[in-house]
Amino acid sequence: MIYLTESDVRELLPMVDAIELMHSAFERLADGQAANHPRRRLILPTGSVLHYMAGSDGQYFGAKIYSSHPRHGAHFLFLLYRAADAEPLALLEANHLGQIRTGAASGLATRLLAAEDASTISILGSGFQAATQLEAMLAVRKIAEVRVWSRDPAKRAGFAAEASVRFGMPIQAVETAERAVRDAAIVVTATNAKEPVLKSEWVAAGAHINAMGSNQAGRRELPTELVRRADWIVVDSKEQARMESGDLLMAFDDKDWGSPRLVELQDLVSGRIRARTRPDQVTLFKSNGLAVEDVISASFVYERALAAGRGRPVASAHS
Repeated sequence: MIYLTESDVRELLPMVDAIELMHSAFERLADGQAANHPRRRLILPTGSVLHYMAGSDGQYFGAKIYSSHPRHGAHFLFLLYRAADAEPLALLEANHLGQIRTGAASGLATRLLAAEDASTISILGSGFQAATQLEAMLAVRKIAEVRVWSRDPAKRAGFAAEASVRFGMPIQAVETAERAVRDAAIVVTATNAKEPVLKSEWVAAGAHINAMGSNQAGRRELPTELVRRADWIVVDSKEQARMESGDLLMAFDDKDWGSPRLVELQDLVSGRIRARTRPDQVTLFKSNGLAVEDVISASFVYERALAAGRGRPVASAHS
């Protein structure tokens, strides 16, 4: 068993590879070769929360376990096992693992859903997840303009300056969410908001939206009007969405969960459904994050670490 650090993960999991891994994960979910168990949470009176989720993919299975506290941050770990004999293979620090695979899932959805000529991105939020969301969008579309807004002027300016250097293109920090969203072909919401951060009328016809900031039933980034307006709503898992997609839970009636416009990402990857059939359609990917995404990403990092001789050995109980 080996221990892999955040640095190992960042260096061994490039975004372009992660997007292809997400394609494989949803392809394998579609044909039954992979399995996913939704996230569960243990909530303590102190405000601390333990989150845990599990999945399997071919030769590997595993679980992500992370703790969080609203004032003290979060701590992520992933445990990887071999399917054939349940042997523990690796313990990974998983903060960046989650950041990269979340961006990659949005990248995959954007590749499948956004207009081919989409060239303008709006990003609402300038925190930890925003950078990999942008990186993934740049990997799947030829982007000419990026506008970012978040509530803190200093943070959005800092994000824009850092991203401009990192990606070698001008990233514009704007003063209002409306300025960011108007006329954008791709809109990304990556915030900690409890209430909507944009209005439906700001979103252009034909736009694609990636909403990934909220995965709790009582929080949302999108208004009801936009959810109802969307021609297609794609989720990573209907089961998990019904548990924690506040954006949908607060906008849907019971009948909406059976609507043909609500589909899973695996349906698009497998070709069962083509979810953009007209250029003016508004498409929405509501991302919650699946354990199977972590499994396939962690196994990729593990195999590359073995090949490169990386990772610190961890003694097992029976060694």
